[in-house]
Amino acid sequence: MLSYLSIGEQTQISVITTFSLIFFFTLLFYGWDYFAPRDFLHVLKQRVNSWWIIFIIVLIMIGIKREILFCMMAIISIISFRELTSKLNFNTSHRKTQLIAYIAIPIQYYFAYSKLFIAFLTFIPVGMLILLPFRSILEDLSEESIKTFSQLHWALMLTVFSLSHIAYIASLPNIEFQREGAAGMIFFLIVITQLNDVSQFVSGKLFGKRKISPLISPNKTWAGLIGGVLGSVMFGYLFKGLLPLTTPQTILISMLIAIAGFFGDLNISAIKRDLKIKDMGDLIPGHGGILDRMDSLIFSNLVFFYLTYYWLYS
Repeated sequence: MLSYLSIGEQTQISVITTFSLIFFFTLLFYGWDYFAPRDFLHVLKQRVNSWWIIFIIVLIMIGIKREILFCMMAIISIISFRELTSKLNFNTSHRKTQLIAYIAIPIQYYFAYSKLFIAFLTFIPVGMLILLPFRSILEDLSEESIKTFSQLHWALMLTVFSLSHIAYIASLPNIEFQREGAAGMIFFLIVITQLNDVSQFVSGKLFGKRKISPLISPNKTWAGLIGGVLGSVMFGYLFKGLLPLTTPQTILISMLIAIAGFFGDLNISAIKRDLKIKDMGDLIPGHGGILDRMDSLIFSNLVFFYLTYYWLYS
């Protein structure tokens, strides 16, 4: 029996508010570029286009059925995993080991969908740590074994284990005062993470001078980080009705989403710098691949999931 996600009144208001914000910036950037063209407006127009894509995807995930959410997140994990592993140049002799890693993705999401929390938490961190070398060892393969096992496991942790927590929010037990349900929590997490990126970008461009990691990401500045935190807190307070948390808890989790998202972005940037590539893919015009847009969520969603879980269920 297919189950619908419940969308509360505050979630509906937040969706309309977010739509209005994106629509406003679309008119602003395109209108500005039409009447007074500037080079930097091209980047802003690409960003607003990606906002529309993300907004529509999130709306589909939270607005239809629970099963749609899990299927879409699994597809996002598969694409992200493929984008990352395709850049790692694995030895062709380890193809069957890579196949085991791909098979792990639907299994992980099945555990999330079935609310098998212990299996969900341990399958990739522990289970795949044991299973990934299994096929290569049986075939007596040792060449590049450290690279293959460690990189495949880390890729699964980043793109599957981490991102699957977004889907698991829809499997958390219902509580009496959680009026907005999983839809509200997921919308809050993704919107605040994306608005954090916007706040970082704007404050970094306007005030950024001191760089945090010039070798990894020259555009990341202390002003951007602080602006992202302040922006996330402001928007978190605006959307606080989506969460079954107190105002201080909402402010704290908004701050942590911003900080974790910032370092999630730097994490993927470090990998791209090491691989000497600009983007993980080219699926989203102007923003690279799926993983390039999910980089902040890789860390921020873990902080959000476990902190809210502790507050609500401990």
